[in-house]
Amino acid sequence: VQLVESGGGLVQPGGSLRLSCAASGFTFSSYTVSWYRQPPGKEREVVVTILSADGSTNYRDSVKGRFTISRDNAKNTVSLQMNSLKPEDTAVYYCHVRIWGREYWGQGTLVTVSS
Repeated sequence: VQLVESGGGLVQPGGSLRLSCAASGFTFSSYTVSWYRQPPGKEREVVVTILSADGSTNYRDSVKGRFTISRDNAKNTVSLQMNSLKPEDTAVYYCHVRIWGREYWGQGTLVTVSS
């Protein structure tokens, strides 16, 4: 199983970024995928989850209306469109999947929101 994130960077408050996660080594379409983030000095937290069955999503309250997750099962990718970014969105963002009770993480991509 391999998860590779990309798309992080430095952006000004109010700006946008699009993160991508490329998955391999498992049947991507069969599994729920999540984006997590870990702000500096804080615990890792779930940002959004997208189910495999029907593509339904569940966002943490602080990103609702600003972030949008999508998945492309044909390309084994999941993306996170982040708009209206705030300094408190600064974090390392991770792609996550749980397969047969075992958790898998990407290496993370750093998002810095600062003027």
